Amino acid sequence: MWKPAPALPVSREDREWLEALVRSGKTPQRVAVRAWVVLGAADGRPNHALARDLGISRPTLLRWRQRYAEAGVAGLLKDAPRPGRKKRIRPAKVEAIVKATLQTTPPDATHWSVRTLAKRQGVSPATIHRIWQAHNLQPHRVETFKLSRDPEFVSKLRDIVGLYMHPPAKALVLSVDEKSQIQALDRTQPILPLRPGIPARQTHDYERHGTTTLFAALNIVEGHVIERCQARHTHAEFLAFLDTIDRQTSRRREIHLILDNYGTHKHPTVKTWLAAHPRFHFHFTPTGASWLNLVERFFAEITRKRLRRGTFRSVPALIAAIRRYIREHNKNPRPFIWTASASAILRKIKRCNEALETGH
Repeated sequence: MWKPAPALPVSREDREWLEALVRSGKTPQRVAVRAWVVLGAADGRPNHALARDLGISRPTLLRWRQRYAEAGVAGLLKDAPRPGRKKRIRPAKVEAIVKATLQTTPPDATHWSVRTLAKRQGVSPATIHRIWQAHNLQPHRVETFKLSRDPEFVSKLRDIVGLYMHPPAKALVLSVDEKSQIQALDRTQPILPLRPGIPARQTHDYERHGTTTLFAALNIVEGHVIERCQARHTHAEFLAFLDTIDRQTSRRREIHLILDNYGTHKHPTVKTWLAAHPRFHFHFTPTGASWLNLVERFFAEITRKRLRRGTFRSVPALIAAIRRYIREHNKNPRPFIWTASASAILRKIKRCNEALETGH
């Protein structure tokens, strides 16, 4: 016969915590069993009987009694770390793997994979993966960048960032651009709807029904968008959009437009229009730096939310969907907040230039 074990001392706070764990439907089964072990032991139940009722061995029950006595309820929530096998890879080998990742490429590829580098270095893929994680190396990833060569880059950058972070009082700042060649695409088969465990499915092929160009002016303070869809995007359509902005804004307010360097924005006819409307002021982004134009952020959002997975059987249907999206957006507009100062951007560009000069 087993000698009865003494009741396990459990505080009132711990008991309430343990009872909450066993009642919760979200508690993992293994944790709930451990909580029952401690609650049963606190009630003075014999170890062999409690282990039998819970479907565990007596040594397992004794281990969790001991774990609670040493670490409290927190000790029941996760398994104890296991010693495992000692690491056998030497620091010199780790350094060699890091150097190979950074400074070499395989003969038949542009970058190493865990398997190709493991084979070359004579270690396991898991070892390569572990070293890459420890040194934050991701050879499979690549990002794009473009550095502007505009000789007036700094002055234009400071001008536009200044408008974002300190917009002039009693004036409107509008970020303006065109999203051209938006296609009215109709899938060749009906889209299969979303189901539990199965995403919505659409055919990879489609029929084209024409294109439209979305002209948009994003109010950087309020988030409101002025739109106009046009068949083309020449200076004539841009002038028509400027007239739209002129009509939809208060005549008593100065208008500052942030634009990229697309040719239609600098057409002689546009310059004539600008001279006839002195409340309008153009601010051009540096050449090759259209990422400074906040309306690009809005274009990314409408593409992701409405256009990419949309099905449109005609250009009028596409235009109606665009206008409906912007109308709903304008009911509760939320501005995109610019947070990077001009100095911070210039520091980052300086580091990029230094990396280009040194090669790393």
